Amino acid sequence: MEAYVKGDDAAFERLFGLLAPSLRAFFLRSVGNVADAEDLMQTTLLKVHGARDHWRRGERLRPWLFTIAARVRIDWLRRKGRVLEEQAGEEDPPQPVALADEGDGFLARERAERVRAAVDSLGEPQRTIVHLHRFEGLTFAEIGRVLGLSEGAAKLRAFRAYEQLRQLLRDLVAEGAA
Repeated sequence: MEAYVKGDDAAFERLFGLLAPSLRAFFLRSVGNVADAEDLMQTTLLKVHGARDHWRRGERLRPWLFTIAARVRIDWLRRKGRVLEEQAGEEDPPQPVALADEGDGFLARERAERVRAAVDSLGEPQRTIVHLHRFEGLTFAEIGRVLGLSEGAAKLRAFRAYEQLRQLLRDLVAEGAA
């Protein structure tokens, strides 16, 4: 990022290669549509380009980047008329299904699909926090800054999200403890 801020155009290509997969995954989890996720990723990278002089040397890049991405996501959701409030408790959560006792590869794919579906069933704010925490490795303080929350609020939302995931996947959690 330092090289890019100093005007090294090749540095942007390296940054793009490193950051695009994370941004794409972040947006895909939020919008569920590849075309929209790609558009939002491009919008974010354009905003990064425009704001590169505001990045402070020595600052962690991912929290700064995801702050921009989160704002792009919020703007998109507002344009689409979506509500960003917690949705937990509004619907009956999906019930776990029994896993077939077949090969390890099948079971691993089945578990991965169940986990993905459970994460996707979370409300938008919780899903975003889980993504930033588990997949992007941001701390709760960083997530709070990214989303405009206190660290405590980010922790509380994460706790609720992880608790909901434990309930949705309780048979897998019990299986792992055995």
